[in-house]
Amino acid sequence: MEPGSTRISQLRRGVLEHCVLALLSEEPLYGFDLVRRLGDVDGLVTSEGTIYPLLSRLRRDGWVTTTWQESESGPPRRYYALTTEGRRVLRAFAEEWVRFRDSVDLLLLKGTT
Repeated sequence: MEPGSTRISQLRRGVLEHCVLALLSEEPLYGFDLVRRLGDVDGLVTSEGTIYPLLSRLRRDGWVTTTWQESESGPPRRYYALTTEGRRVLRAFAEEWVRFRDSVDLLLLKGTT
């Protein structure tokens, strides 16, 4: 295991729910589609075993809602969509993230020069 990989993994877990909210802000998606889209982004690879418990929690928190839709390739799928509260949470996180990211970038730049 590379130095710092545990910390990066913890950081990834800490922001994953907001990445899911960001994807759902574009359109309703089902769980496996979320896993695939997250996997397409460098550094965000995740599994169904991580996503489904996260989606259940987001639903309990009132940040997403679900609907069942028929699928042409199998059983019906549960689609997840952002609620008004979920959009509010995402906006608030995005504002904080920019400030946090800029602060970390500044410190890292100082530490590597």
